[in-house]
Amino acid sequence: MSHDNSIKKVHIISLGCVKNTVDSEIIAGGLEAAGIDLVDEPEDASTIIINTCGFIGDAKEESVEVILDAAQLKTQGQLKELLVAGCLSARYKKELTKEMPEVDKFFVTEDFKKIFDYIASKPHLADDPDHRRKLLTPRHYAYLKISEGCDNVCSFCAIPLMRGKQRSRDIDTLVKEANSLVARGVKEMMVIAQDSTTYGWDLKPKRYLHELLTELDQVEGLDWIRLHYAHPSHFSRKLIPVFKNARRILPYLDIPVQHASSEMLTAMKRGLDADGLRRLLLELRTEIPNLKLRTSVIVGFPGETEEDFDTLLNFLEEIQFDRLGVFTYSEEEDTSGADLEDDVPPEVKVARMDAVMDLQHSISFNKNQALIGEELDIIIDAPDPENENQMLGRTIWDAPEIDQVVFVEGAYDTGTIVRLKIEDAGAYELYASGIQPDIITIEGPE
Repeated sequence: MSHDNSIKKVHIISLGCVKNTVDSEIIAGGLEAAGIDLVDEPEDASTIIINTCGFIGDAKEESVEVILDAAQLKTQGQLKELLVAGCLSARYKKELTKEMPEVDKFFVTEDFKKIFDYIASKPHLADDPDHRRKLLTPRHYAYLKISEGCDNVCSFCAIPLMRGKQRSRDIDTLVKEANSLVARGVKEMMVIAQDSTTYGWDLKPKRYLHELLTELDQVEGLDWIRLHYAHPSHFSRKLIPVFKNARRILPYLDIPVQHASSEMLTAMKRGLDADGLRRLLLELRTEIPNLKLRTSVIVGFPGETEEDFDTLLNFLEEIQFDRLGVFTYSEEEDTSGADLEDDVPPEVKVARMDAVMDLQHSISFNKNQALIGEELDIIIDAPDPENENQMLGRTIWDAPEIDQVVFVEGAYDTGTIVRLKIEDAGAYELYASGIQPDIITIEGPE
């Protein structure tokens, strides 16, 4: 079987976080604009680009496995070129180049122009590739990346090493991009950054997140705006009235606390102590009606004692977070945490993670049970692949892929927001059906 070599067929694999998804969308949009074929299956590709994640041990292993799997296609498939971009590549380019001769070229994060030059053999047309994003999410939601990089020095995190210092985008550009997303059918926009709460501090003159959100809240055609990655130490009280008065910004806040023992918070270089965290979270709950809080915590950080861990559990029980993710600590070389002895045994880390998950399971179950009988707005994401009589959706308090799902009885158009009644609930899912009208309608002939 011969195939035309002149037209490259490119397949993009995006690993890791949603910030990577946006980078992959920019690459895909530019390639499509340059007349290059994007294919859905790796087997059909002559070029594969893998956008890697280098955040924690498991993600690095996954990235390496995916690269090696793809490399197999060079011997079995039509694959001519294997390109690797993203965080793992940014961090370990030298070592990887030596260890992985199967890879034709490594690019670092945001190397979009070089990737285009390499694949399309011509420079990228637009200086601002954002308007050429090819959305890889379902049509009705998208991510708006408001800055790149991070200035924080959290001792467990290597993101500043991979993505550099914070570089915020200006408000006009972001509003323009939000409008162009709306024009493409986006109803829900997730605002993301490594630390969204320091947005604009690096701009001249300085700008602030509350100013940006106020502007985005005016964007006609958007239904929902959701804020992610709000660092508790940088959370400005000026955001509270923005949330209270907003038309589109949802009462949902993703505030990663990481821990609640003041010793651990200091060791992690998080800025706020436990009392400061408690005050902030209680104030937000008091001030913002219907607010639900998502957080993430790390267990097994170097030096974490049983007492530190109990402090964390008690804090989680007291605050009753609505959504929670838990990670076991994994040492990241070149971070200041790497100078500390990783002294919590792996089985203790896992036991602590399980204890947090058990507690959260019961908190989530009780909170969801309390919603039974309520009528809520649900955004319809997709048909349920397991059951043709129902759809999958989310409440205003649930972000795609990380939060819980609503199983919706009946058929609805994806991307629509419908008011439904919650009939039943588990710890991480809700069951909803249409609100039945009292009038019985008689079906006419088809």
